[in-house]
Amino acid sequence: MHRTVLAVLSLLALAAVQPILPAHAQRAAMQPQPAGQTIIVSAEGLADPKAPQYARDKGILIDDLRRDARRQAVEKAVGVFVDSQTLVQNYTMISDRVLTRSDGLIKQVIKETDPWLGEDGFMHMLLKAEVYVAGVEEALKQMSRDQRVALIRERGDPRISVAIFAADADRASNIAPRRSQIAENILKERIQSFGYRVWSEEHAEKLRLELMARSQLEGQTDVTLSVSQQRAADFTIFGEAKFKTLSARLPTSGITVSKYVLTSWTVACVDNATGQEIYFNNKVPTGRSWNDEDVATRDVGQIIGQEFSRDLFEQHLSAPSRIFQLQVLGLPDYDAGELMRKELMGLRPVLNVDFRNFDASGMSLFEVDFTGGRNAFARIVNDTMVRPLNAKLGDRSFRLVSTRGDLVRVAYNSADGSDLVDRLNKLPPASLATAAPERIRAIAQTEATLEAVRKINPDGAAAAAGESKPTSDAVKAIRNF
Repeated sequence: MHRTVLAVLSLLALAAVQPILPAHAQRAAMQPQPAGQTIIVSAEGLADPKAPQYARDKGILIDDLRRDARRQAVEKAVGVFVDSQTLVQNYTMISDRVLTRSDGLIKQVIKETDPWLGEDGFMHMLLKAEVYVAGVEEALKQMSRDQRVALIRERGDPRISVAIFAADADRASNIAPRRSQIAENILKERIQSFGYRVWSEEHAEKLRLELMARSQLEGQTDVTLSVSQQRAADFTIFGEAKFKTLSARLPTSGITVSKYVLTSWTVACVDNATGQEIYFNNKVPTGRSWNDEDVATRDVGQIIGQEFSRDLFEQHLSAPSRIFQLQVLGLPDYDAGELMRKELMGLRPVLNVDFRNFDASGMSLFEVDFTGGRNAFARIVNDTMVRPLNAKLGDRSFRLVSTRGDLVRVAYNSADGSDLVDRLNKLPPASLATAAPERIRAIAQTEATLEAVRKINPDGAAAAAGESKPTSDAVKAIRNF
């Protein structure tokens, strides 16, 4: 009896010192945590401070603001697997099955700002969190199976080009090495065994130039479109092997025997979307010699082919995001750069963004962690970054200048660049330009706030208000293409 009383008292004492977790933390603790890869996501939560329920209880405002920030973090993780248009079209279903599980899918909140009331009339909160990518992907796959809809975008079927050169180590260095078709064909067979496509850079470039010439002469729109579709390979494998000829005269027969010895070789693979070398090697296989040069180059092709596996390519095709350098020309002052960073941070495909350098007379540099797909990268950047910024400002101040590898250049042009800070502060966040009607409805709870959103996203605001807005067949076709 005495021991039982002591045990009960010990349990009560232990319970007394345990921290009482907030409701959302208690729910997260009770949910099974998915294992696997995580990503770091920065997101912005928004709320309408004019909503009547917040006047009665400011605590509800803070809770809703934090909830929206967490949902945005998970929505960005969803964007790793689902393109923006598909996400908006299926927002209610994805919200019910994935976004509402933000507590279970967020491993930890790394940083959270204090809420602030912006000059745009919204309450803001910035949040950085670690999100379970594996849990998001599994939830999306299960939903796709249950609802029989294709949500997750395709990642595979890359185009891979091959260039293998063979050179004589005894030749002068100014003699160009020659392409080895034998070694290349061996490597191409290995690539095709993965189910991937072998791509001819030379033929694609020749066809692109021919189509460009035809489009200029004939002024045909369909030909111009064909030109834009002639893109380079996704990956390029290139290598060079140098052979040395060793000759020896047999004393008994007087016959001269020649052998080919591999003296050096290099092989590398470049991700053409980013310029990153995903593989490189210069190890020289020792103890190998051949009686015939063609046999030597064939075996070298097999040696190089063994260096590549399906996993090597899939690892880079399925990477959750890519980092690129964003150069912005024309930002009038440093404050504009900081506000630009906040606007980018709120956009769906942007996981994180750092403001690296500022130059009022030149290029300001941002580093952007981006979830857009590999194909049509320039169009994705233009649609998901440049257009929302222009929708916010109500003009075409920002213009995509170029995309090359991991470098994107955008120019800011305005008759009066000095008012950029004022416009970025006072106009609704650019993220609402591509927001789903369901999110707009949750945030813009007063007519004044809805009207502010309507200026940058008329279709979304109309749908949020239950209004029908006719859209032309051409616009529908473009959106659904």
